[in-house]
Amino acid sequence: MLKKDGHTEKTIPHHERVYRSLRGELMHGEIEAGMALTIRGIAQKYGASMTPAREAVRRLSAEGAVSVSSTGRVTAPVLSTERIEELASIRALLEPELASRALPRAHMALIERLYTINSTISQAIVKNKPVAYIRANLEFHRTLYLRAQAPAMLAMVETVWLQLSPTMTVLYEKLQRRDASDNHRMVISALKAGDEPGLKLAIRTDVTQSLRMLTNE
Repeated sequence: MLKKDGHTEKTIPHHERVYRSLRGELMHGEIEAGMALTIRGIAQKYGASMTPAREAVRRLSAEGAVSVSSTGRVTAPVLSTERIEELASIRALLEPELASRALPRAHMALIERLYTINSTISQAIVKNKPVAYIRANLEFHRTLYLRAQAPAMLAMVETVWLQLSPTMTVLYEKLQRRDASDNHRMVISALKAGDEPGLKLAIRTDVTQSLRMLTNE
């Protein structure tokens, strides 16, 4: 495809476009755990043929984000308590390390951006919008972790988020939050102070606290 200035613009293949779109919906909790989809329905939604839709589902299944039945029924699995705890443990191991690596590259523009995102999280909680909350919460963490310049580690963390988010949407009401996490404010304070131990503790507490609440009866 040619742009107006005569340069070639790379066209995203259909299977990649469907994959990215569906992955984004799963990541942000727009597709709840247990919600039934079909290959045909996915293809129609994104204006693609069956082959790109099938390839997108295959990739997401390999990432543990969806399961596919013998009849072609596609669902985001409802996670067990044990699975949630396992994923929380992975987050507790990887995310403090990402935050630690990001600290030397933190600057005021980043800190101001995190303040803004945290305000968005508060608004989503007040308006009781689970999807907006999950989207903004992940944006807070991703914005910080991008400064770590550790793409392989971040990709592993995003796969965990991808598996968790559909269940987080279903269980959102159990959190009973009225304001953004105090842990996020601790993260921002630690960044401003250059406090690595405090930053790692705030991140570790943040990524495990809510998930523990979800698994408690």
